[in-house]
Amino acid sequence: MKPVIGIDVSKCESEGYIFLERNKPYEKAFRFLHTHEEITKLNMKLEKVEELAGAKPAVVLESTGHYHLGLVGALQKHGYEVIVLNPLISQRARKSKLRKVKTDSEDAKQLAELYYRDELKAGLTKRSMEQEELRFLSRQHQMINHAYVQAQLHFQSILDQVFPLYTDIFGQLFSVTALEVLKMYPTPEHVLTAAQDELKEKIVARCNRSDSWASTKAAAMIQAARNSLVIDPNPSQVIAMRLMINLLMEYQSHLANLEQEIKMKASCIPGYELLCSIPGIGPKLAATILAEIGDISSFEHSKKLVAFAGIDPSVFSSGKFTATRNRITKRGSTRLRRALYLAVLCGIRGAARNQRIRLFYDQKRLEGKPHRVALIACTNKLLRIIYALLKNSVRYCPS
Repeated sequence: MKPVIGIDVSKCESEGYIFLERNKPYEKAFRFLHTHEEITKLNMKLEKVEELAGAKPAVVLESTGHYHLGLVGALQKHGYEVIVLNPLISQRARKSKLRKVKTDSEDAKQLAELYYRDELKAGLTKRSMEQEELRFLSRQHQMINHAYVQAQLHFQSILDQVFPLYTDIFGQLFSVTALEVLKMYPTPEHVLTAAQDELKEKIVARCNRSDSWASTKAAAMIQAARNSLVIDPNPSQVIAMRLMINLLMEYQSHLANLEQEIKMKASCIPGYELLCSIPGIGPKLAATILAEIGDISSFEHSKKLVAFAGIDPSVFSSGKFTATRNRITKRGSTRLRRALYLAVLCGIRGAARNQRIRLFYDQKRLEGKPHRVALIACTNKLLRIIYALLKNSVRYCPS
């Protein structure tokens, strides 16, 4: 029987427990740091195990956010089969024991025992280097975009106290022109002390619009400043608003660079153009969906991809009772589920309407399904369509 090492991963160090075969441990539990020297010692120990057992040991560990990624890469580089488990599986096995024991060494031992008990396979979704980079970039984009939205809300609250009527002057409050002009004239007092021609020149220097448009905006700024409440300017609020403007412009620059990199990486991956051919899925959503799915060959059936996204229905039945209202499991990729949900919304509401998804949505509504239930059903159908396109390498056909 093949040897196995169970590893309980933590931030800077891990605990290991080795079995030569079922119920035959090799030495005691041991701890090692996530350094080059310690990983080299671990590799030497595993080579001794391979000599004794006559087979290369498998490695079993839990998915722990980003802490396990470096360790997985180092072990795979040495040719070991690495099995990354969903923490729910190990938690379920831990609860099956009568004794309540929770230590790092016990967790590592339990992971190794799971290998023999459940006949685990390397279930980590396969991704190429380009797909890994695309997933990292798309997740960075989501993180920075979330921070950008929070900064917008904070900026809006400050602007409502300092210059509330400035919001309606420019078509887009968070455009570069609107932000730079506000940075120079943050309060009504600053605007009223400047001449209209001066305001016009500042606006023209920061946009590609005509002089008449800039003159109109300068007059609107003066009118808004005159109609604003006469409040003594708070210097701290002005400082805070200028800092928020700088922060917002930095976020805009980072997001633009990330979007450009994401588009370049995604265009080199097979399947990107196939996803873009689906109405309602643009370049951003296509890149996110492709990065989260990874290699489509990892999924033998569309049902497995649906479960990976966490949009498969839960089932509850006991005795004569069978639940009639079953929610989705939500045990899969949150980012993939969110991207699919947005794609469905764009497909049934947007200008580039997906007629197939729209007809399916209308059908579910006629059956009496609530709006959100119908949307989830459409999300499930869209994911099955995506699976078929990627599996067969064909573009979307509306008919």
